[in-house]
Amino acid sequence: TYFENVSEVEIDRACDAAWDELIKSRADMMEKGNETLEWIKKNNAHGIVLAGRPYHVDSEVHHGIPDLIESYGFAVLTEDSVSHLGKIERPIIVTDQWMYHTRLYACANLVKNRDDLDLIQLNSFGCGLDAVTTDQVSDILSGSSKIYTLLKIDEVNNIGAARIRIRSLISAINIRKDKTRVIMPSNYNRVIFTEEMRKTHTILAPNMSPIHFDLLEPALNSCGYKVRILQNNNRNVIDMGLKFVNNDACYPSLIVVGQIMDELINNKTIDLNHTAIMMTQTGGGCRASNYVGFIRRALRKAHMEQIPVVSINYNGMEKNPGLTYNLPMIMKVCYSIIFGDIFMRVVYATRPYEKIKGSTDKLHKEWKNKCIDFLTKGKVNFSRFSKMCRDIIKDFDNIERLDIKKPRVGIVGEILVKFSSLANNNIVNLLEKEGAEAVMPDLMDFMLYSLYNSNFKTKYLGFKAMARFLSNISISFIEFLRRPARMALKKSMHFTEQAHIRNLAHMAKKYVSIGNQTGEGWFLTGEMLELIDEGVPNIICTQPFGCLPNHIVGKGVIKELKKNYKDANIVAIDYDPGASEVNQLNRIKLMLSTAFTNLK
Repeated sequence: TYFENVSEVEIDRACDAAWDELIKSRADMMEKGNETLEWIKKNNAHGIVLAGRPYHVDSEVHHGIPDLIESYGFAVLTEDSVSHLGKIERPIIVTDQWMYHTRLYACANLVKNRDDLDLIQLNSFGCGLDAVTTDQVSDILSGSSKIYTLLKIDEVNNIGAARIRIRSLISAINIRKDKTRVIMPSNYNRVIFTEEMRKTHTILAPNMSPIHFDLLEPALNSCGYKVRILQNNNRNVIDMGLKFVNNDACYPSLIVVGQIMDELINNKTIDLNHTAIMMTQTGGGCRASNYVGFIRRALRKAHMEQIPVVSINYNGMEKNPGLTYNLPMIMKVCYSIIFGDIFMRVVYATRPYEKIKGSTDKLHKEWKNKCIDFLTKGKVNFSRFSKMCRDIIKDFDNIERLDIKKPRVGIVGEILVKFSSLANNNIVNLLEKEGAEAVMPDLMDFMLYSLYNSNFKTKYLGFKAMARFLSNISISFIEFLRRPARMALKKSMHFTEQAHIRNLAHMAKKYVSIGNQTGEGWFLTGEMLELIDEGVPNIICTQPFGCLPNHIVGKGVIKELKKNYKDANIVAIDYDPGASEVNQLNRIKLMLSTAFTNLK
């Protein structure tokens, strides 16, 4: 409303002035940093770089910690006043996602090379991204015999614990004052997955969604790889994740790393010298881009650094000569995911109503074997694929059903917690036992969401127009492939067709900006709206504890959705290693109680 009354010339002028002020402020800060370092050197003093997120400079957030450090006779510098003097020794083990991450790592490298500087990092309680930075800053400093001090702060005003930690640091600095340090490089050189390894290595991959990955494994193996999807879905996985991953990291990262490390350590038949790990990498702002880094750090901790970690990405983040993409492989991957999405829709919509117990799972097993034969034997054929899609839906449509009605409950949320039965405590089976029908939106839709985001990035963030063109072509190609399934679902008696990604974006932008692209972003809001539009007002939003994107685009919009859709019955459930299953069950049962009442 404000900008409607202001001319574009005035807006441009104001933006230019703000930018000039920002540049001047930054230059002044760097100059003060240089002056302080000169003063430290001249007066044989000692400085403490107080590093952290940009908002940690706020006195209401840091609780006066800079003043406390200064009271002990130390010069205090912020990381952005001296980071320009440090140089990151690349490559590093983590993905450098944010600008303040870059400043932190550069600053740590500066501190490690100077005896008159030490570093204290401020960390917000429960911040998953800080789990990435604290590990990396610790690696840089500790590798060169520097003391790494981390202060975790929240709304508690008592800084007694911080005072003790700072005093301990001062004592350690004084003890080490005359000792000689060996400064070591902090770069990390990853093991490349070569073409030769493709022939000799077994590639292990975590199991996010069994209903899809049971098809993906044979499809990839038919393309010349030796892929094995992990099946160790047990509590040992979570315990292993807690052992090898920073416990401030989110639940999905613990499960992914835990699955891999549990298999490598406890399966004695594995040849560690002929094993590789495969993991997806989006490159976005979410901590999920650092799963690859988490895995490599865990391998190093377990002395298994010879194992290559293969990143699957479409933005060129990492390249491995042994991993190549071609059209037949892409087609098989797409077919596998589309088959998996069909199975997920028809099985979940049939099993709660089956007249003959076990008939749905039996038919699913039969068709799964037929799909594996199709994906692995000879060239894949689109006309045969189309016929199989129609026949699968027809066969499930004809299963004998009970003439009853059950509340339909949609499941949305963070992608791994949503699809992984280990992560969500087998939520689909739980809902079916409680007398409900589970409704799960397609896995393929998440991939379409990732592609669709290029439109916003090109229009507002300066990305190349070619990226948008290629992404939209890819969307059209995928929609062409799943058109037979869409039409068959539309004509069926008991099932609903998939959403169009553009429709999801159109619905979501009434509540959140399409610029919300971290994690599940606007897509999570769009999925909830899709379910409500399909007549599924009961929704469980599964989220890792402390997942900030989910709190904004999931939990954060629930109140508004309930305001606009009177029948909306939505509950957000947190999943975490320490989360109470009884508490989760009680909250789900409370939601189901309302669902049953509304159904009557």
